[in-house]
Amino acid sequence: MYQPTATTAAPDMAGIISTSHERSLAYGLCPESKQDFGALAGSELSLLIEQNKMLHTHALPAMETLYQQIINTHNMVLLTDANGVILHSLGDADFLEKANRVALQPGAAWSEACRGTNAIGTAIAEKSAALVHADQHYLQANHFLTCSAAPITDHHGNVVGVLDVSGDQRSYHKHTMALVRMSALMIENQLFQATFEDAITLHFHTRPEFIGTLMEGIASFTPGGRFLSANRSGLFQLGLSYAALQTHTFNSLFGLPVSALFDHYRTAAPGLLNLCMHNGVRVYGRAQLRLGSSHFQHVLAPPQDGEHAARPVSMAAAPSAQHAANAARKLSGLRYLRTGDPQLELVIDKVTRVLGKDIPIMIMGETGTGKELLAQAIHNDSPRGQGPFIPVNCASIPETLIESELFGYEDGAFTGARKKGAVGRILQANGGTLFLDEIGDMPYSLQARLLRVLQERMVTPLGSSKSIPVNVEVICATNHNLRDRIAKGLFREDLYYRLNGLVVKLPPLRERTDLETVVKKIIAIESNSTRYTVAPEMLELFRCHKWPGNFRQLTNLLRTAIVMAGDEYEISQRHMPDDFLDDIATASPPCGAQLHGAAPAVHAQPAGARLEDVEHSLIQKTLAAHGGNVSATARALGVSRNTIYRKMPHLK
Repeated sequence: MYQPTATTAAPDMAGIISTSHERSLAYGLCPESKQDFGALAGSELSLLIEQNKMLHTHALPAMETLYQQIINTHNMVLLTDANGVILHSLGDADFLEKANRVALQPGAAWSEACRGTNAIGTAIAEKSAALVHADQHYLQANHFLTCSAAPITDHHGNVVGVLDVSGDQRSYHKHTMALVRMSALMIENQLFQATFEDAITLHFHTRPEFIGTLMEGIASFTPGGRFLSANRSGLFQLGLSYAALQTHTFNSLFGLPVSALFDHYRTAAPGLLNLCMHNGVRVYGRAQLRLGSSHFQHVLAPPQDGEHAARPVSMAAAPSAQHAANAARKLSGLRYLRTGDPQLELVIDKVTRVLGKDIPIMIMGETGTGKELLAQAIHNDSPRGQGPFIPVNCASIPETLIESELFGYEDGAFTGARKKGAVGRILQANGGTLFLDEIGDMPYSLQARLLRVLQERMVTPLGSSKSIPVNVEVICATNHNLRDRIAKGLFREDLYYRLNGLVVKLPPLRERTDLETVVKKIIAIESNSTRYTVAPEMLELFRCHKWPGNFRQLTNLLRTAIVMAGDEYEISQRHMPDDFLDDIATASPPCGAQLHGAAPAVHAQPAGARLEDVEHSLIQKTLAAHGGNVSATARALGVSRNTIYRKMPHLK
């Protein structure tokens, strides 16, 4: 349990507070006036609680745990409905007496329309967490309070309630908001699982040890595999909006048919699933299905001291954990990255000069250009190579979780936390290297705390009053222009100059001259063999492709092609997925002319002819040559049938 530290100012929410004060004025509220502090009578309150029964039921355990973290600190925990009416409260007796004077009690309404700017009402109005401290409250009667509130949303993203910690403004503590937000997230997860009981529910995360904790993503599907919904962390990891996800299935999102999922859980001792999401990110998962009398579930118990977690099970084309480890060893140092490209050679020469010199390195480059691979190689070749290499993707962790992910937390620091707490990623990197990927996406509110850690070399876990010394080398990466983000107020200038030692930029794949060498290396790693080759005409197509996803796209493409090729060992066009062939066929300048097949010769087009017209003419002539047979035309042009169907309405 933490002890509060007095402070005269809460974290800056100036813009939100100012807007809220304007709304309060528009409601006709007077800051000096005494408001009607009436509350619902017993029977009315009971009816309201019954109407919010699911919220109330799942919130109470979280409130109890949260209260244990703030007990004897002149604070109280409150739960409200979607309109800001307090349903339940827990608090210290000495503070409850003060709270009752302003009707901070069950049955009282704390919307902005009733109380002006306050954490509960402002959280509802803004649909985001709100911290209102002392005289930031609109009503003078509430200036003695400091309040931290987080909205609780349902599976559609609608606010169904608010969790709040309110206390004497002299007892303000910087960790309170984080505890409130995490507890609210735990309530949301409980509500989510209660809503989708008769469904396939997947619990997933990029790190297997976080499955079953607050950090996990949760997604539910019909027994046939159609997407139903996902919790907040799940939506964040999937990287798609709720509306966009409605068109997806379990297979399209995680690369595994539902039938294979059922087969997996029919085995004697199913381990964790190893899945590849639609965006190329690999995650571990466990699934549950409860449907009438038919159900399966696999709950992986946390490993006991000295034990290892169950080994994940690879599905479909997913490489095994051992395979991945072997791949990492094969590309373990900077010399293995030398593939003949002059731009990359210059980057490697620069970073080699600063190894072990305590100079921070920042790696720039588009998404998928291999920034983490370079960071791992820098670490392995540095004097810290025997220490841990801890990567943190600042863009893939929800803002509500990144603080605990980075700094760790004490025993019971928030609802759903592990009993023994958790060591944050910064402390995990002690004696080694901390790789902060997508640093430009780090929440602004945490940047000051990271800067302090880097300067003082001390870390204070969430819920703790003790600072722990830490010795780490920092490598950062981003695809943003950080100077632009500084100008927009999204990135701290002082942190930028603390991290801005040696800056190197990785070239995108389309600008590199070593494509053939890179392809050979990827194939050797993914197939664990030297038998696979790429047909010459396929290499030519690779060379003229723009590769918007860079090495991540190329690696996933070759991984799939290896599986499709099987025992043929030469990768050609027929082993390529349709979407890649579509991109090639519609490229500008056109790669489609290189697609082999029995396409008719294209007659010279008049000068100034549009590329689109040339393409339509080619499709039309090929259709005519094959008697209108779309399948034959697609084969002749080396594209998918969907491409032909999509173009047909535009043919003359």
